Order: sequence, then C-alpha cells, then structure tokens
Amino acid sequence: MAMSQNSKDVLNYLKQNNGKNITAEDVQKALGLSSVKVVNGCFTALQKKGLGVRTPAEIELSDGSHKGIKLLSLTPEGMAFDPDAPIAE
Repeated sequence: MAMSQNSKDVLNYLKQNNGKNITAEDVQKALGLSSVKVVNGCFTALQKKGLGVRTPAEIELSDGSHKGIKLLSLTPEGMAFDPDAPIAE
C-alpha cells in the first residue's frame, strides 16, 4: 500500500504515543509539519484504509469554557501495519 512520507511519520508517531490523548495539533508540532491541515489530510488517508479513528472529546479552557476536539488514535490494524513491508503479489 503506497503511503506518503508524511503519512508514515504520522502513523509512526501515533504508534509511539499509543494510549495518549493526541490531537492533530500535537502531531503537527511534534513532527514539524507545516499545518494541522497537513496532519488531518494524512490522518484521513489512514482512516480510509481502516488504520485510524478520530474520537470526539471535550477539554476545559482556562476561562472555564469547553471546546470540542478530536483525538487521533490507531486501530489494532493500524498498530500492526508496517508501511515499509514488501507488498505481496
């Protein structure tokens, strides 16, 4: 399965941080990607392949208000997926 380098980086970052609450902004900052939009595009590709899920959550801001966010995580298939494995013919 062909995968861009950015998508591989996002996949590997999520594998390394499995079990943590990770947002697209967290991934963008950690990997130095140009924007959250890039991360969302990469993650959408992972979702379409059944490798990732977005989970709605809510955080409390410093002023006491709440904001809806999406947490990114990998499915069991995503955790097991090796993007560099040879493609079986």
